[in-house]
Amino acid sequence: MDELERLRLDALVALDGDGGERETLRDGAPLRLGISTCLLGQRVRYDGGHKRDAFLTDILGRYVEWVPVCPELEAGLGVPREAMHLQRLDGETRLLTSKTRHDHTETLRRFSERKVAALRRENLSGYVLKRSSPSCGMEGVKIHRRKGAAVLGRGLFADILLAAFPHLPIEEEGRLDDPELRENFLERVFAYRRLRSLFAPRWTVGELIAFHSAHKLQLMAHSPRHYAELGRSVAAAKITPRPQLRQVYQEGMMTALESRATIRRHVNVLQHAIGYFSGRLDEASRRELVERIDDYRRELVPRIVPLTLVRHYVRRFDLAYLRSQTYFEPYPEDLQQPL
Repeated sequence: MDELERLRLDALVALDGDGGERETLRDGAPLRLGISTCLLGQRVRYDGGHKRDAFLTDILGRYVEWVPVCPELEAGLGVPREAMHLQRLDGETRLLTSKTRHDHTETLRRFSERKVAALRRENLSGYVLKRSSPSCGMEGVKIHRRKGAAVLGRGLFADILLAAFPHLPIEEEGRLDDPELRENFLERVFAYRRLRSLFAPRWTVGELIAFHSAHKLQLMAHSPRHYAELGRSVAAAKITPRPQLRQVYQEGMMTALESRATIRRHVNVLQHAIGYFSGRLDEASRRELVERIDDYRRELVPRIVPLTLVRHYVRRFDLAYLRSQTYFEPYPEDLQQPL
């Protein structure tokens, strides 16, 4: 078994995440995210510049302890340095300098394998990569060929990172400009943190049952099938070895949240929630709530409209079960956008 495969299997056994507000786990650890260093405004790019991202630094940064990584600089290539690109040569993807064609592939690959091993000890809950980078790009990175048009692939460091942490929430900063992709990433990051918090100390089956119950609506909005499968795993908790149960539940939950929540599923969840108001709402209030959900279904209003109304009634009637649901606030409210 090679080093990369060993890292991948280790990551499956123990999801390396954390949380904080700066949220904290039950052991007091903060929410930590890996990040391409240039996105924090540090001048580490090949031309001595940076790519500071205001959302990451000014908004998300209020909740996060960043773990910056610049593979090219930390591998010893210096700043400034000659621009590089990926090229397919003799069936392999190589990292070459653009003018002198110096091959830095093995230098960056050896560094990346060591760094990814070290990152397992950093208790990450997610990672934000620099798009289009030949080292950090997660997708859509140009790989040149001797003949024909370039193909699209992944940066060398990103490839090793993603293989080692298959369920760690990882995104590129450019994709986070898409409100739906941003929401999905944030949901996964904070869910990963909560998983870490659940499983960090000694945990009980009762705590797992409560955790699963609190995530019911959120999971149903993403994947009812995975929610049902996870429920069967929880039901078999007393006859399942603890390490196996932990691994199955973590993998299943993160896979579920990778599925994009749809309008139809959100409507089903909101309709399910208002069933808890039965006998409490007067007819006019109930009709207004149903109409706002239908407006969202027809894409006349963003989801925040019916969601805010449902939250109001949850607080008004002090419905403990719904108050416990992560669906209504999967991550801090000031990170949310109308969707």
